[in-house]
Amino acid sequence: QVQLQESGGGSVQSGGSLRLSCVASGYTVRGHCMGWFRQAPGKERDGVVVVDRSSNAVYADVVKGRFTVSRDNARNTVDLQMHNLKPEDTATYYCAAQALDGRLALVAADFAHWGRGTQVTSPH
Repeated sequence: QVQLQESGGGSVQSGGSLRLSCVASGYTVRGHCMGWFRQAPGKERDGVVVVDRSSNAVYADVVKGRFTVSRDNARNTVDLQMHNLKPEDTATYYCAAQALDGRLALVAADFAHWGRGTQVTSPH
C-alpha cells in the first residue's frame, strides 16, 4: 500500500522560510514524477511543483525563485524548500506521486497517490 507522509508545516511570518518533507512507503520515488500541490480554503487545489526522475522540475509562476524542490532517492523522499513566504502561500500542502511515468506538468489528475497534507500559514 502506497503511503505519502508530509511533515514540516507550520506558521511563519511573511518573509520567512519553511522546509516540507514527504516520505514515501510502499512506493519507490526513484522512477516516478513527484509533485507538491496546495489548497487554500474555498479554493481549488493548485500545482506548486512537479519533478521528474531526472530532477527536472516545473514550478508554478507564483513560486518561481522562492521555492525549490529536491528528491533523495536513497531516502525515498521529496522535499520542498520555501523562502520568502507570503500570506498568499497559506494553504494545506500535499505531496503527490504518479502511478506511471507521466508528463512533467502541474496537473493533479496525473497523480494517483496523495498524502494527507500539512498546513502552512504565513499571516499578514
